[in-house]
Amino acid sequence: MRGFRSPFGAEDLFDDYDDYVPENLPKPGPSLEEHDLLTGDDHLAFHRLTRDCFEERKVYDMTFNYNLARLNLDTRHPGAGYRYARDRDDPAVLRAEFTPTTPFCPQTHTLTIGSFRAWNGLSDRHEYDLVSVRAAPMHHQSEAINAQLEEVEAVFLETGAVDHEPSGDIGSNPMERSMGATGPSRGSSDAPF
Repeated sequence: MRGFRSPFGAEDLFDDYDDYVPENLPKPGPSLEEHDLLTGDDHLAFHRLTRDCFEERKVYDMTFNYNLARLNLDTRHPGAGYRYARDRDDPAVLRAEFTPTTPFCPQTHTLTIGSFRAWNGLSDRHEYDLVSVRAAPMHHQSEAINAQLEEVEAVFLETGAVDHEPSGDIGSNPMERSMGATGPSRGSSDAPF
């Protein structure tokens, strides 16, 4: 499917799923270093499969209201999305690194966990025994998010289950966290709002 045309007469806002445009892809980060980066047709093939897995499992970027796989194609956000590499020590493992559009993207935790569950929950669709997901270090909570991804991955490798809820409150809604500690709020309790 071709992208939408800009109302300002500019080029398409999205690359095509069949176009490998390296300058619009994220730079490979540390979780992909020392591994065999997917490029060209290999990248395109896995990314088309990603689109289908994400569509089935509803991995959507709610900011842009589209399947997360489209972020790689969004020319307004070059350098955001997923890059992939085959693990050099174990070719049955694919490494996927997500680079969000901003260092403070509030969805990074949810999107990476959802991506992990989609790829590994639909493992019959691809040749890998494991798709190992990490957030790029440019995100301000990447270390905590990656620790949770490691936990989810370890449970998956032990049990085959992709629905493990990792410990910690990274990515949870601040309102949900505060609801657990319902102390007195500032101001009057009889305020109309």
